[in-house]
Amino acid sequence: MENINSTLEEYFQALERLIKNRPINVPMNSKINKDTVALEAGRKRGSIKKSREVFLELIEAIDSASAKIESPQKEIEDKLHKHKEQRDKYKSLYEEALNREIMYLERINKLEKMLSKKSPFSLNDENYGPNKVD
Repeated sequence: MENINSTLEEYFQALERLIKNRPINVPMNSKINKDTVALEAGRKRGSIKKSREVFLELIEAIDSASAKIESPQKEIEDKLHKHKEQRDKYKSLYEEALNREIMYLERINKLEKMLSKKSPFSLNDENYGPNKVD
């Protein structure tokens, strides 16, 4: 019986390390589930089974910890998704503005060329625009 209690204690200690994100045997930020708790405790994957009554309290603790950790992660992932959509929206608006500016610059350049030529708009044979001679 002492062996079972010490084994359960190892599993609960492993669960605590995973909750605090200070694991020894599995990578940091690992999902909390029966397999990662077992691996963190130095046991094989699948060693925590629902069919064994000894593990019922441990499984409840694992499920509870997993639910508590997944909820903030889901919020963070949702925020990240929202910010990525916003980034894409603003990137698109930025690119549209750049295209509009390029179009305006091309139009201005074309109009300046038209003005630099002698046109009905020139007064007393004076040229207007960048090629104006003073």
